[in-house]
Amino acid sequence: MIGIIDYNAGNLRSILKAVELFDKAKIIKSEEEILSSDKLILPGVGNFGSAIKNLSPVKEAIVKAIDEGVPFLGICLGLQILFEWSEEANEEGLKIIKGEVLRFRKGKVPHMGWNTVKILKDSPIFEGIKDEEYFYFVHSYYVVPREDCVVGETNYYIDFPSVIQRDNLLATQFHPEKSGKIGLRLLENFIELF
Repeated sequence: MIGIIDYNAGNLRSILKAVELFDKAKIIKSEEEILSSDKLILPGVGNFGSAIKNLSPVKEAIVKAIDEGVPFLGICLGLQILFEWSEEANEEGLKIIKGEVLRFRKGKVPHMGWNTVKILKDSPIFEGIKDEEYFYFVHSYYVVPREDCVVGETNYYIDFPSVIQRDNLLATQFHPEKSGKIGLRLLENFIELF
């Protein structure tokens, strides 16, 4: 069973519907549900500070599941929450990935719409996906990792990480569930290959 973690961040139903095209999924909230899921997805639409506050009851369960090798996919804010700190709310994240989250300084913010992902490293997440494919983005902040985990990047006035991977941990800055067929292929790759 794929557990989609509910922390009042919205966008749960569209992710659930997309994932259910490939496997059984359930929206979950408790530590027990997190620790008993075969795979986990942390979606994200909203504010970093509110998200961290809402996740605090299950923070340890998420970290434990990732440490134990449960395949994990973070989406948009679900990517940013994995980092140590965010400029958005001057708050600490889950500290699973070393680095920080910063606000775009140039261009129209939020960065919203279709943009390409340049593949930097081979990964099963890109199986059947060509370099420079378009995905749907909506975000005002981007991650700055201090460890080698970036497998895809996107340019919006600067190059920023749009796909990260470390072992069983994957995360995207874009929304695969809103990215048409190519986004569904990425979700299918996560479900089938991890």
